[in-house]
Amino acid sequence: MTIITLEVPSEIAEAYQTASPEEKKQIQYIVTLLLKRKDENDLEFLRKIMDEISDRAISRGLTPEILESIINES
Repeated sequence: MTIITLEVPSEIAEAYQTASPEEKKQIQYIVTLLLKRKDENDLEFLRKIMDEISDRAISRGLTPEILESIINES
């Protein structure tokens, strides 16, 4: 493995730094998938990732109301 640096907003960096090891591993996996893609249609690939994120969020109790509240805080 090689370490790379990505420029992100400070709140994203803070969220990553405070994430659990398992969450960090999942984020690294998603970034790896994004950078590895070669033959897949970009939109289809993005849809797959978004569906996976949505499924995980719902399984962890995220509701449309909670999501709206989070969005409105920004």
